[in-house]
Amino acid sequence: MTATGYPLTGASLTSEYWSTLNWDRIESQVNRLQVRIAKATQEGKWGKVKALQWILTHSLYAKLLAIKRVTENKGAKTAGVDGVVWNTQQKKVDAIKQLRRRGYHPQPLRRIYIPKKNGKLRPLSIPVMQDRAQQALYLLGLEPVSETLMDKNAYGFRPKRSAADAISQCFNVLSRNYSAHWILEGDIKGCFDNIDHQWLLKHIPMDVVILKKWLECGYIDKHIFNLSVSGTPQGGIISPTLMLLTLRGLEEIVTQSTTLKDKVHVVAYADDFVITGATKEVLENKIQPAVEIFLKERGLTLSPEKTFITHISKGFDFLGFNIRKYQGKLLIKPARSNVLKFIRKIRQLIKDRKAVASGELIRLLNPKLRGWAYYYRHVVSKKIYDFIGHNLFQSIWRWAKRRHPNKRSDWIKRKYFRTIGHRNWVFWGATINGKGEPVYQELLNMSSVPIRRHIKIKSDANPYDPSFKSYFEERGKRRKSMNYAYS
Repeated sequence: MTATGYPLTGASLTSEYWSTLNWDRIESQVNRLQVRIAKATQEGKWGKVKALQWILTHSLYAKLLAIKRVTENKGAKTAGVDGVVWNTQQKKVDAIKQLRRRGYHPQPLRRIYIPKKNGKLRPLSIPVMQDRAQQALYLLGLEPVSETLMDKNAYGFRPKRSAADAISQCFNVLSRNYSAHWILEGDIKGCFDNIDHQWLLKHIPMDVVILKKWLECGYIDKHIFNLSVSGTPQGGIISPTLMLLTLRGLEEIVTQSTTLKDKVHVVAYADDFVITGATKEVLENKIQPAVEIFLKERGLTLSPEKTFITHISKGFDFLGFNIRKYQGKLLIKPARSNVLKFIRKIRQLIKDRKAVASGELIRLLNPKLRGWAYYYRHVVSKKIYDFIGHNLFQSIWRWAKRRHPNKRSDWIKRKYFRTIGHRNWVFWGATINGKGEPVYQELLNMSSVPIRRHIKIKSDANPYDPSFKSYFEERGKRRKSMNYAYS
């Protein structure tokens, strides 16, 4: 029987099956298996881990969750090389029987390129829907293992962790008078593309047969098939977790050859990391060589262009933040490059919408302003919010003057701006809702977002460990209440 009581054998199921699924029950049943996998990992019972992973990946509940994930994420409407998208309930139901291990052969990936900050192109490989669902299915069994084994201060691509946690850890290890003064800024060159396949097959605790098929499926670039000789392609759902497991142990390698006097701490977010040290010599002579050896075993190297040793008084950028000590006081601010990039992006958006109504422009701007303000709401950002607000007003005023070149400034002010409380020059407008009625809204004032110190997640917190269940529930409630207060 299935999650709805309908049998899965015999005649094909109709689309009604999908709409009647009890997702709370499904997630609960899958989570029970994941908790058992995490416990077996903690106890070092790898035979039991493998057996439980086998049960999970052959479970109907897990298959349903995998299909749900790949049909509801951001890339759900993007097809692979076969052009197939699971965009109806019937297709989702039919996909259940496609998630089989026996006879499974992944199709080549569709290669596209997206621009990077430095002007170069980043390769992105898109699997077909069936392969995405298979990866999501096996990730359900792999993630409890990775969360149990991962370095305590690795924060990228992990559930319940964020960039804010990484930045908070940087504050913890750098803010005190006796903290380290030198930082090694590390960036791994083409991390996803260069991980050694043999290392992955030997060390990743999952079905090796399936993993090998994914690693060797190749990709199609400009209608030409290419073999995959290394790396785990960016675009695959399971790729970030494979990368994290590849870098697991970096923290141990770095700290085992040092003493407390060296003040060494590692803070990692995906393939970017910073390592603190008491002196420049410690980082140059002990830490960096140890990191290079660690990476070489996995087929990886540090990027010379993005790897630096910096004094805290000069500051460094990490995850879009600038971290620097001013006369002994540590301040974390939005990175200048990110501020200017955001302003250029907003200006271009306004410039490209010369003909839209003010309400529509506000509808496009507010999510971007809110998202940027929320990302930086935990650091010293008030002056930056004001700076962006000033530039935003100038862009909107130019937009309004272009629309009405023959009107006086006071007329434009009356049409597009109003006073709300103690705030003057508030940009406002109306959009039409589904009932054909005007809905008035105002442009978000970024400075109204309060600055609140982020409470960092406990380093050893594991979402698959029952002892942390109440901790994550309380943390979730606190975060939800804060987001509600800011909206």
